[in-house]
Amino acid sequence: MNVKKVIETKKLSRVFKNGEIEVRALTAIDLEILEGEFVAIMGASGSGKSTLLNILGCLDKASSGDYYLDGVHVNKLNKNQLADIRNGKIGFIFQSYNLLSRTTALDNVGLPLVYDRTGRFKNPTEIAIKALKQVGLGDRMYHKTNQLSGGQQQRVAIARALVNDPALILSDEATGNLDSKSSIDVADLFVQLNNKGKTIVMITHEPEIAQFSKRIIYLRDGKILTDEIVKNRSTKESALQDLEISA
Repeated sequence: MNVKKVIETKKLSRVFKNGEIEVRALTAIDLEILEGEFVAIMGASGSGKSTLLNILGCLDKASSGDYYLDGVHVNKLNKNQLADIRNGKIGFIFQSYNLLSRTTALDNVGLPLVYDRTGRFKNPTEIAIKALKQVGLGDRMYHKTNQLSGGQQQRVAIARALVNDPALILSDEATGNLDSKSSIDVADLFVQLNNKGKTIVMITHEPEIAQFSKRIIYLRDGKILTDEIVKNRSTKESALQDLEISA
């Protein structure tokens, strides 16, 4: 049985020009991520992680090479088509949550459905409630986000990323602003979502969080340095034990 490629890049490069100066952020990236994978992307500051994530998320375009997202050749899309593919195929999770602070968790989660033009979602409120229950916030849906803890706010952001049933979840340092226990909770939530079939790509600078993934890609100077399967994956239990030992 052929497993679908959610992400495929061929010789993907990104060059930023500043007057006469050229900065090569990515060089000839060949990458395949299959449906149901959970991939962590790591690398030092300036290694090209964010540039790659922005291209995979259709927020930026490559200077050269090809990118296919869920079978769609992204290079050939115009601005409106890129916006549609972002709304329809990608769920974004950011370090800073990017939530509306005086608005309820439920309203925040339902927001992507307001912008959906496909007509796929007949009952947005029901779908948003289901997404919040999926991340364990069924009892917090009418709380305003400024009444929630950091970990709970990130769960709202994850529910919002799930609400339009995307082909791909992209996480940019989702645990970067959280304490260690909340970070483990979020990483474990990613594992649960991945176990249900969600394809997840997360950027992280934390090796202990990357260990929850199935595969780790290291970037250096805009190139893939290593791409390896995780042999001893962390679990919530093992990570919490390590936390107690180091405390």
